[in-house]
Amino acid sequence: MEHHEEHEEEIRDELIATLRSISETTLADTGHGLRSVHAKSHALVVAEAEVLDGLPPELAQGLFATPGRYKALMRFSTNPGDVLHDAVSAPRGLGLKLVGVRGERLPGSEGQQTQDFLMADAPAFAAPNAATFLKNLKLIAKTTDRAEGAKKALSGVLRLVEAGIEAFGGKSATIVALGGHPLTHVLSETYFSQTAFLYGANVAKFSVAPVSAELLELKGRKIDVSGHPDAHREAVNAFFAERGGEWELRVQLMTDADAMPIEDASVAWDEKMSPYLPVARIRAEPQQGWSADKSKAMDDGLSFSPWRGLAAHRPLGSINRVRRENYARSVAFRSQANGCPIREPKADAPSG
Repeated sequence: MEHHEEHEEEIRDELIATLRSISETTLADTGHGLRSVHAKSHALVVAEAEVLDGLPPELAQGLFATPGRYKALMRFSTNPGDVLHDAVSAPRGLGLKLVGVRGERLPGSEGQQTQDFLMADAPAFAAPNAATFLKNLKLIAKTTDRAEGAKKALSGVLRLVEAGIEAFGGKSATIVALGGHPLTHVLSETYFSQTAFLYGANVAKFSVAPVSAELLELKGRKIDVSGHPDAHREAVNAFFAERGGEWELRVQLMTDADAMPIEDASVAWDEKMSPYLPVARIRAEPQQGWSADKSKAMDDGLSFSPWRGLAAHRPLGSINRVRRENYARSVAFRSQANGCPIREPKADAPSG
């Protein structure tokens, strides 16, 4: 069901160069090697993931074929490649890493014991394919490290526009992507893989959704960013100081290859045709939700890639294909720039 784009390798190489230019710019500005996208973390959470018992055969595939418990590392972030005031309200992301996963591995992750999931808080990707993604990224690269004050002002205007659209039951992915994301709590969002993956004998997309009462209470709660450049980190620490939280890791199975395309990541698969179904539960106890020490361990010492995991969950589609080399190059750049080795944790070794 996969179909390579025309000039896909050239597109991949241009993406590598564009993302490298973002990282080089932020390194020159900050003296620190940052991710070229999702540079700023807002929550760094250590949790446990439990694969549910009694899953039906179509869900008991790959990692989820056998009930079990895994250490889970969760990194909540926002999209830009530079570290900005939280008044610049961009789309949110979640990197989820399960530790202690064994089985036949994807190429390049042999010998490792982790399964990574990369998600964002919208069910569809902002571009249908790698070529369009490259065009969008080139525009973003031009704004890196430019006029934070103007970005804050624009973001405020776009939030008002988006609020007006949502008041009438709509939503604009473009306005949200440009900085109009509502100033809601990062722990309240539902996150989606957006792109497709093998799911054993099937194809699926993944999602992580808050389910505990404490997290559900955060839905729609606005964060005050006035005078608080790191308002999200403050809100996360206030939450985890007294409470823990639970999420469901869910799967949406492909049931119609035409209506649920692999190569067009901008299409959200219809949940009426195939709902997201729970396959695991993620539980986090009270802890410090973000700290400088955690940032050193999880921002600088860890990486996340859709190509790190089991062969049973191989990434699919052009967006995922061009990600493979891009993520590997980004990790190498950050490791060299910071003089910090980036290694995958093992089940018997603490991390984060």
